[in-house]
Amino acid sequence: MREHGELTRSKLPISGQIVMFFIRHIQQGMASIGELWRNPVSSLMTMAVLGVSLSLPAALQVLVKNADTITQSWSDAAEISLFIEEGRNEQAVQSLVSRIKGYSEVAEVHYINKDEALAEFQQLSGFGEALSYLETNPLPAVVTVIPTDKYSSPDGAKMLLSKLEKEQDVNHGRLNIEWLERLQALIRLLERTVFAIAALLVLAVVLIIGNTIRLAIMNRRSEIEVMKLVGATEAFIQRPFLYTGIWYGIIGGILAWIIINLLVWYLDGAIADLLGLYDSSLEMASLSFTELLQLVFLASFLGWFGSYLSVRQHLRAIEPS
Repeated sequence: MREHGELTRSKLPISGQIVMFFIRHIQQGMASIGELWRNPVSSLMTMAVLGVSLSLPAALQVLVKNADTITQSWSDAAEISLFIEEGRNEQAVQSLVSRIKGYSEVAEVHYINKDEALAEFQQLSGFGEALSYLETNPLPAVVTVIPTDKYSSPDGAKMLLSKLEKEQDVNHGRLNIEWLERLQALIRLLERTVFAIAALLVLAVVLIIGNTIRLAIMNRRSEIEVMKLVGATEAFIQRPFLYTGIWYGIIGGILAWIIINLLVWYLDGAIADLLGLYDSSLEMASLSFTELLQLVFLASFLGWFGSYLSVRQHLRAIEPS
């Protein structure tokens, strides 16, 4: 019998033993697919549960990845406003602009004189007629500074602002990034939440597969007893169950990827409308091909690990009577 052949190794050369090793694994891997096919309803239900369990942390990871991309695009648009000291003439301001342009931390510099600032305020505020009765222009001249990518983060922009405020013609500066700091704090919280949920669901996947394999072992108890009677090794007996767990994981990972793509497709329109309110046209990104491979590999490993724990515990308890 094949089981007995597993126990009593034939005296083949090493190359032949290696070939037979892979042939046995392929045979038992394909046989495990047959076992799943013979129980389609229960197998599909288990795979669906695994797919949903794996899709939740993966979907949260996609959300974090897109949030990082969005905040990066917003922080790249960080802008520092420098308010010029009252009474400075145009020559002094132009000299200040030239000095700021020489900063390695600065990407762009724009100067808005007092008249331009008042005209812009009249247009945006809606108090154009009322402002026309003012005897003097109360608004200061402003120099807007856009940092380079390296200094567009909240910390980098604050360092640049502190440096610019030391210029003698600058009254004070302003950097409105408190909202961005709060958003980044929320993203860091979400990243930790993803990790915690992923750890819990990984445990759930291992338990689900372990329990499924335990039921499969119980259903084949008589067959296992016969295999042990004829001298089959434990490795030979447990191998189909391990492959079953791997197949559960692989198919569950693919189902999770399908669920994530459907969620991204469903939410893409709503996210685009929301980002349009902030003058952003970024589209939601789903899992990349590399991330898909990582998801399937992780799912197959969890399937193997859950099967291994269940097999090691329950196969040893079965002995021929």
